[in-house]
Amino acid sequence: MVFKYIDILGQSTKGFDDAVQNAITETARTVKDIRTAEVTKLNVIVNDDKIVEYQAVMRVAFKVRRKDDD
Repeated sequence: MVFKYIDILGQSTKGFDDAVQNAITETARTVKDIRTAEVTKLNVIVNDDKIVEYQAVMRVAFKVRRKDDD
């Protein structure tokens, strides 16, 4: 079995948990067999001294599938 890693960034105006879930949900639309996700960095975007966006940078591992795998 072989796995591949990609880096993704999730965003939310609600919080870090939501940013992580958004990233996984959106990635799962095109990437199958996601196995692990490691949050590597957390960021916030600040405007007028208030947090306006939460960001989660993640490294996601998924199983490499061959054409004959179904």
